[in-house]
Amino acid sequence: MKTYSDLGNKFRNPVLFADYSDPDVIRVEDTFFMTASSFNYTPGLPILVSKDLVNWSLVNYALENIGQERFMIPRHSEGVWAPAIRFHEGMFYIYYGMPDEGYYVVRTKDPLGEWERPQLVLEGKGLIDPCPFWDDDGRAYIIHGYAKSRIGFKSILGIFEISPDGLKSMSEDHFVFDGNDPEHPAVTIEGPKVYKRNGYYYIFAPAGGVREGYQVVLRSKDIYGPYEIKKVMEQGNTVINGPHQGGLVDTPVGEEFFLHFQDRGLYGRICHLQPVTWNDDNWPVIGIDPDENGVGKPAFELDKPVMIKEEPMYLEASDDFTFGEPGLMWQWMGDHEESFYGEVTDEDGSVTDGLRLFCLNPSHDEKPVLWRSANVLTQKLIYPAFEAETVMDATGLEAGDRAGVCMTGGQYVAAYVERDENGEYFVKTIHSEGGDKDKCEVVDLSVPLKKLADDKKLSLEEAAHSIKWVMTFTGEDTYFQNVSPGPGQDPMKLRVYLSFENCKGFDPDTDKENSMTDLGIEFTPSDHTWVGAKLGIFALSSGDESKQCGHADFKSFIVEELQC
Repeated sequence: MKTYSDLGNKFRNPVLFADYSDPDVIRVEDTFFMTASSFNYTPGLPILVSKDLVNWSLVNYALENIGQERFMIPRHSEGVWAPAIRFHEGMFYIYYGMPDEGYYVVRTKDPLGEWERPQLVLEGKGLIDPCPFWDDDGRAYIIHGYAKSRIGFKSILGIFEISPDGLKSMSEDHFVFDGNDPEHPAVTIEGPKVYKRNGYYYIFAPAGGVREGYQVVLRSKDIYGPYEIKKVMEQGNTVINGPHQGGLVDTPVGEEFFLHFQDRGLYGRICHLQPVTWNDDNWPVIGIDPDENGVGKPAFELDKPVMIKEEPMYLEASDDFTFGEPGLMWQWMGDHEESFYGEVTDEDGSVTDGLRLFCLNPSHDEKPVLWRSANVLTQKLIYPAFEAETVMDATGLEAGDRAGVCMTGGQYVAAYVERDENGEYFVKTIHSEGGDKDKCEVVDLSVPLKKLADDKKLSLEEAAHSIKWVMTFTGEDTYFQNVSPGPGQDPMKLRVYLSFENCKGFDPDTDKENSMTDLGIEFTPSDHTWVGAKLGIFALSSGDESKQCGHADFKSFIVEELQC
């Protein structure tokens, strides 16, 4: 059973149980387009499409790499923040902030094809959450927020004019709203999205913080203000905390909806869809308003926005690595290069199914760790509970190489095969400790692969050729909990097993009880700043860059949803 939001004539929230932080959405004719933050992960700026705002498909990325040398080493929590997508005069635009660099834009006429290289619109530290707006007179603007961590203040929105083609700033930056003003406080106001309706300029923005905040709307007859402010959605007595940043969109028949995120802890920032209505005073109400106080509450189950007679669809997590390419569900931990991966070939040179990861050390550290390695391939969690498995051929490893699977969060764990200087294989597990700047890895288990192979009556060559990693993520159902399990609940935990059932010499029917070896991992991840936990595969070399490059081959990666 997949986590479908589509219930036929109705849908249930969330519409995307996946970490698409700071979503923004537009409609072009009968198709909805969505993008979201991608931070340090590449490719970045995901492009998702839908015909009904409920069933979404990941179809492309607008940003191949961040494109700056320092992102060859992952800069966790940095990179691409809070984009805005717009369609203007036949061109798709995505604007995004990089908190240490400034505002960038990418554009294209074909959102499913190649996007232009990023262009710097305005340089500066602390500039975040840009939203463009083309006015009726042809003039264009960006309204945006500020990051206190870089500029020393927050809860203020700014505005500057840009060229009509949207590519360059044309005026000084000005404050347009101060959420610190005691006359109209909106603490931690950020993430503005700008629209025009009935002669008013409306700014939709979250305030009050990610986990306990609410939605406000500002309005003015002049884009430079002054602006009135009103709260339009809050959590109320629902389990949908936040509710946080998003975008307003209409349907072909004129109904309006608001796509926003909810912080779900280790799962990241998942996406909800709420109806939008307007009262007689030209103020919007987001969600449902059972007490009729003009402030909406998030709804769990609603009528579908657009009735499309199609089979429900959901995001994909499984990948057969067709033609040696990772599917769209995968992102590298930093800027990537073609040298990171390739096709799987047999001894005779013929291409077979699977993905070959080359054992590299892009961090150039003497003792590389996964956290600082851009060549870790990751994917979002798309199910509350699941089992994932992949078969790996480790015979291509050279001395000092390691390859395996991992799960990241604020800290991470990994299970892998490592080949030592004597050519011996070891199965190891590690966990990480420390912060971003001093992250280290602690070995929890180290056992010779030969011993495990002998226990299963397999040759070492057979065992190294077909190592199957099985990862289960289960616990008590926290699907409707805000962030953490309640008292007495078993938190979600990752467990990792090693199996040789894909080896030619192994018969699981003769030894069913011992077909998998529990590697002793019991890991409950947390989110890392603004990013949820992720699954990953990797191949990493030691610090010696003069040695021959080894590789590991992953035959496929299969993820199936489990019931908690």
